[in-house]
Amino acid sequence: MTAFWTQADYDDHELVELVHDQASGLTAIIALHSTHLGPGAGGTRFWHYADPADAMRDALRLSRGMSYKNAMAGLPMGGGKAVILAGKDRAKTPEMLAAFGDAVQALGGKYVTAEDVGISEADMVAVSQRTQFVSGLPVGEGQAGGDPGPFTAMGIYLGIKAAVEHKLGQSSLKGVRIAVQGTGSVGGGVARLLHKDGATLTVADVDAGRAEALAREVEGVAVPADQIMSVACDVFSPNALGAILNEEGIARLDCPIVAGGANNQLAEAGHGQLLAERGILYAPDYVINAGGIISVALEYLCRTQGQPCDINEVRKRLAQIPERLRTIWEESDRTGVSSDAVADRMAQRLIGR
Repeated sequence: MTAFWTQADYDDHELVELVHDQASGLTAIIALHSTHLGPGAGGTRFWHYADPADAMRDALRLSRGMSYKNAMAGLPMGGGKAVILAGKDRAKTPEMLAAFGDAVQALGGKYVTAEDVGISEADMVAVSQRTQFVSGLPVGEGQAGGDPGPFTAMGIYLGIKAAVEHKLGQSSLKGVRIAVQGTGSVGGGVARLLHKDGATLTVADVDAGRAEALAREVEGVAVPADQIMSVACDVFSPNALGAILNEEGIARLDCPIVAGGANNQLAEAGHGQLLAERGILYAPDYVINAGGIISVALEYLCRTQGQPCDINEVRKRLAQIPERLRTIWEESDRTGVSSDAVADRMAQRLIGR
């Protein structure tokens, strides 16, 4: 594996730890980007990487994104992320999760983990048997926490509405054509919320059967996964894995708005400028997709204080996502600086960089 400090995505991270437990077969990376505002908070991704260097790149990029996300969401948390390197069979064992929990515990609270791609609420319950520095656990009705997916989806939905109003001048989503990439917990949740508002939906997923099922449910159309970025639409909403907005991907877009929940959508920093040059309004991913971390962070903070956290506090903070996006877009319009660069500068000031 390439030395992490030589990678382009290394950004003066405070800690990058490679965890290997031979007995359980666990190999993981835990990256802390910044603890300026509080303990590094961010989920654990369970994924098979053909090249381990890609796992390190993910850990570095995702942890930096969490620093920015938590800061922009007004949370007293820093940025961290973990990546568990899955085998080709994607086998996940109780022993592996226990070893990972031990690794989180050994950091003494510098890192707080939760769900991400490939990790479920049940997995977090298993991890919580070995460490208290975990969130996204089952909670009582009316309380913040649990599966972060629905909260992420709600924030993205609200952000899409704000983008349509800002770019298209429409306060309603009725008849707005939206192409949704990814139909899992987040993408599927976004599509269902958009459907209730009368949006016209095209969906795609690497699991074609899941995409077809969602299309029927939301009265939309499913297309092959490799075609979704070329669909003529008003909004392209990426809700799968990141780095899809490269030169080739941006050239394929046939839309005036990109607004979705995938992390690290821009393959490189300069690609935000490419979107701007094409006249495409971009919703910075770590601003629009903050709903999940808002929920699990409040869950964790309330639990450490020994009190329940009212879900209404989460909803109140979710409702602030559109206003943050509008502030970014207005500054971008005024200065000519791309929206991603505007957001990055705001976040960097908040974390003292």
